[in-house]
Amino acid sequence: MSQLAIDGGSPVRTEPFPGWPPEDPGYLEALKGVIDSKVWGIGGKQGEAFCDEFARFCEADYAVACTNGTVALELALRAAGIGPGDEVIIPPYTFIGTATACLAANAVPVFADLDPASFNLDPAAAEAKISPQTAAIMGVHIGGMPFDVDAMRLVADKHGLVLIEDAAQAHGAEYRGKKVGGLCVAGGFSFQSSKNLCSGEGGALVTNDRALYERAWSLHHCGRVTDGGWYDHRVLGFNMRMTEFQAAVLRHGLTTLPEQMELRDANAIYLRQRLSEIEGIHTQAFPDGATRSAWHLIICGYDPEAFAELPCEKLAAALNAEGIPASPGYNPLYREPAFSQGVDYSKLPWAPEIYAGQVRYEEAAADCPVCEALCAAGFWLYQSVLLGTKKDMDDIADAIIKVQAHAEEVP
Repeated sequence: MSQLAIDGGSPVRTEPFPGWPPEDPGYLEALKGVIDSKVWGIGGKQGEAFCDEFARFCEADYAVACTNGTVALELALRAAGIGPGDEVIIPPYTFIGTATACLAANAVPVFADLDPASFNLDPAAAEAKISPQTAAIMGVHIGGMPFDVDAMRLVADKHGLVLIEDAAQAHGAEYRGKKVGGLCVAGGFSFQSSKNLCSGEGGALVTNDRALYERAWSLHHCGRVTDGGWYDHRVLGFNMRMTEFQAAVLRHGLTTLPEQMELRDANAIYLRQRLSEIEGIHTQAFPDGATRSAWHLIICGYDPEAFAELPCEKLAAALNAEGIPASPGYNPLYREPAFSQGVDYSKLPWAPEIYAGQVRYEEAAADCPVCEALCAAGFWLYQSVLLGTKKDMDDIADAIIKVQAHAEEVP
């Protein structure tokens, strides 16, 4: 093959991939409707309608729209009774909001390793981290791929733990043919700019539990209650409400999401087949019971020996130079300075005496070899590339093959 683009050669492609969010006049019409209504927040109809429609989309009974995905997870934890002194087991291969949601609820995130095939939280590793303080497990449908809910539920039920879904990247994903989000006690979604259903920012909690829904609704609405008055604040709540603008944008996005999912499915199947033919590449596998991914990410691990020991940052840079928007992905959360330097839990709001000082995460790397390996030799392709053509998928595979053939030449 020709010289690498990062080293002065011609790139595999120069045409851009589909942009995100998509160009769609329906979004402008939705926003205009809110502006013309002169009700941009409290009292509007868009937020209530979106909650109803999103709950139905998730095949769940209730949804609470809120400011972002991290807040959705915090609401799920708080409404489920998780609080000061409680430990929550989470994977370290996730957005930091999974962990900071625990902290916002005054709970302690505990990191457990990944399944090497699905890149999701490993049920056995999670069980090994259970202590007398453990109160919950928060599984993450990473990249839109459902985690093994049945296996994780067995662990949670065995030890009397709450099981919560971080579905921030998993809009429309399915486990045993049922949409994620309402499979466990509660699930949290994000509508941040990159998400498959987006409104710039925003989030939603989904649940089938009426009592949990009412607690979450109260917490996000300044402590008001569903059957109370405007100045009837019965619990210590917060203003975590979504605006009418966001809700209107999301309502329109829900009408286009099913067609986009079909296109992502078709392109993901073809691209994964092409990638499976490349020596040293392994893509995220479906765990037992997972029947549909949302394909927010195509997560790829690779054998460093098959790529001349090329670090993932340089591999991603070489692919970007070839016209393929790739990312090296996450760092392990326990290596982020916010955690690696220790967390002073005594300074958390309303911290009880159990928080005597710092909690260290120095041992986490030794306990998470799968996460370490994926973060050292892995890369992502974003959901928007899957809205392209079969030719686009071929360009991705051809660029990886080209970089592999010239891996020793990457500067």
